[in-house]
Amino acid sequence: MKIAFVGKGGSGKTTLSSLFIRHLADIRVPVVAVDADINQHLGPALGLSEEEAAAFPAMGAHLPEIKEYLRGANPRIASAETMIKTTPPGSGSRLLRVMEENPVYAACARTVPLDDGARVRLMATGPFSESDLGVACYHSKVGAVELCLNHLTDGRDEYVVVDMTAGSDSFASGMFTRFDMTFLIAEPTRKGVAVYRQYKEYARDFGVALRVIGNKVQGADDLAFLRDETGDDLLATVGHSDWVRAMEKGRPPSFELLEEANRRALRTMHETADASYEGRDWDRYTRQMVHFHLKNAESWGNAKTGADLASQVDPVFVLGEAGSVTTAGAGAGSVTTAGAGARSATAAGAAAGAGALSAS
Repeated sequence: MKIAFVGKGGSGKTTLSSLFIRHLADIRVPVVAVDADINQHLGPALGLSEEEAAAFPAMGAHLPEIKEYLRGANPRIASAETMIKTTPPGSGSRLLRVMEENPVYAACARTVPLDDGARVRLMATGPFSESDLGVACYHSKVGAVELCLNHLTDGRDEYVVVDMTAGSDSFASGMFTRFDMTFLIAEPTRKGVAVYRQYKEYARDFGVALRVIGNKVQGADDLAFLRDETGDDLLATVGHSDWVRAMEKGRPPSFELLEEANRRALRTMHETADASYEGRDWDRYTRQMVHFHLKNAESWGNAKTGADLASQVDPVFVLGEAGSVTTAGAGAGSVTTAGAGARSATAAGAAAGAGALSAS
């Protein structure tokens, strides 16, 4: 299951995503955690020292290797240089799975030990470097995450949790459609719920499953405010936590000592995310992938690469879970089509959501 955490800067998005990751790891659910925020704080929230977090490999710095690996033997992609962040997989592409070893994880992921033998595989886009300042868009780094999500096949009992960029910056690419569930962290303030309204409006035409987690909720008035502003989208609330305060000081107690009310909120989030599995639609997922690729190709990708990137779309390829029937003639590690009768991804992608935002 692919889970995004979004919200206003300072809402507690990284804190809540780290608690959810700890919850999954604590009950031994396989999880890959990805820090895709411009402010790279997920590592320290999971117990890394500042020095360890600063030395973490950056996905953005390994983008050429990621592209080369994922390209595999796909005959529609002439070279890694012609791949962009939205390039979809096709017959012959290599795909990623949560529980495997591969060159992408070897280059970009590290295992972070948690409590009582629990472990999580962590990846990070990396912060701005000095050479980026004034000339680079952060979304060029986040593009490595989007490319990996486009090539990921994951099942119900394994999780990828992404701490996204703050506010509505998530809509600067098509990555907001890559998730089974999006948890929006909202404080009980006008600014806190303003991001919720904006996010819901932008995501309206794309079938995004969005639930609100109220954070820093201190009483009945805060709860009533969030219910009035977010209605049935409000799933759970989190209040003051001495455990979190200790964690933010770099001295987290054992995770089993997290307050029961907050553990209950995490269980509710897990149950809701797990239940969303029944609504998975790999055909729509692939169409949206193609839709944003064609938009990016037309707006800047073709000019940048000197190639017709629309030709990279495999018209009968539909991404699916491991264990699906492999496309005839596909190489090892490639996945899967919907089988006979699969719709043309090119034609469907062109119609997958009129009014979609352009990606930078």
